Amino acid sequence: MIKVGVIRGGSSDEYEVSLASGSQVLFHLREDRMKDKYTPIDIFIDRDGVWHVNGIPITLDKVAEKVDIIINALHGNYGEDGQVQKHLEQLGVPYTGSGSLASTLAYNKSLAKNEFIKLGIKTPKHIVFPAYKEYFDESIDIYAKKKAKEVWEKISPPWIVKPINGGSSMGIHVCKTFESLVNAFLDGVNQKVSVLVEEFIIGKEATVGVVDNFRGKKVYTFPPIEIRIPKTSTFFNKDIKYNGMSQEICPGNFTEEEKKELENLASLVHTGLNLNHYSRSDFIVHPKKGIYILEVNTLPGLTDESLMPKAFEAVGSGMSEFVEHIIKLASDKK
Repeated sequence: MIKVGVIRGGSSDEYEVSLASGSQVLFHLREDRMKDKYTPIDIFIDRDGVWHVNGIPITLDKVAEKVDIIINALHGNYGEDGQVQKHLEQLGVPYTGSGSLASTLAYNKSLAKNEFIKLGIKTPKHIVFPAYKEYFDESIDIYAKKKAKEVWEKISPPWIVKPINGGSSMGIHVCKTFESLVNAFLDGVNQKVSVLVEEFIIGKEATVGVVDNFRGKKVYTFPPIEIRIPKTSTFFNKDIKYNGMSQEICPGNFTEEEKKELENLASLVHTGLNLNHYSRSDFIVHPKKGIYILEVNTLPGLTDESLMPKAFEAVGSGMSEFVEHIIKLASDKK
């Protein structure tokens, strides 16, 4: 029996999403077709960063003694930014997902954009603003107005303002006026994060998942999913994602040319950023300007409402096959 630890929870804002992703993985590990092969071990990290195995607090080094392999179902800071990966690498524990260096690179939206540009992929025009420093910058109000003015002079509205790190569309503002742009910077100051401001491209939202060494392909690309949001919303935010308020159409309503390009770009991002096992890339398809990449997710959600499981179903697969497949990928990496 292979002892499979499933890490979930964590101290990031995506704690609840991670609990749900990990719960789904544990559920499938306990299915009849898998329970004779694997012993699932629930590894929970609470909001304070304390590790638990089957409900009992434990130190990280002791976790390594209890598992043969780890499925990383964390999201957000610590889980996706290379930190937990680095710890597991030091302990010599095989785990699912990308390595520490690739995770760090992909999680930072500015660094990832630089890589997209090197790969020749269009991405929205953007500016990065380091986190506000009380001892070096002007007052908060002056700082926010000054940075908003800089954006106003360089990028035409509307704009999308987002934390440089993080997922699940948290902390994102869509701004159409100078005043709303100032308020977005004030929110960034309050959150003490570096901020990325980019031009807001209007078009069809698309996301494409890939998995390594699946169905005879080195990088298997799932059909692009088209995301439709309510007319009352301006972007695919957290509430829409996890409360069933959006339509996810798979395969999406794209032309054959768009479909092929989306799949090629997702594969290129996955290999170009040296990602492992699986990833999901998010795009905007503009009717005249073409396809722009927004970001890549190295540990996309695996909840009931998440996009990757919908892609599995579209090709006649499912979470059970996916979970077993990534266990094998991580085992082969030992």
